[in-house]
Amino acid sequence: MVKIEVLGTECAKCKALARNVDLAVKELGIQAEVVKVSSIAEIMSRGVMMVPALYVDGEAKAVGKALGVEEIKRLLKRGG
Repeated sequence: MVKIEVLGTECAKCKALARNVDLAVKELGIQAEVVKVSSIAEIMSRGVMMVPALYVDGEAKAVGKALGVEEIKRLLKRGG
């Protein structure tokens, strides 16, 4: 199972990324643990200075932008 983390506050881009991750996982039909990380302390401890950020299995895949559903699907298909 893949672990996907969406780091961000309640900003519009953060919500959009979280929504797009959920859609991508559903459309691919994969098993994934999707975690929303909204703690500023946790976000900063990872060195993320711009949100939203997308982590797949502990590795940063996107920082400072809300990827679209198709972009997320491509990331997940190639194993993160």
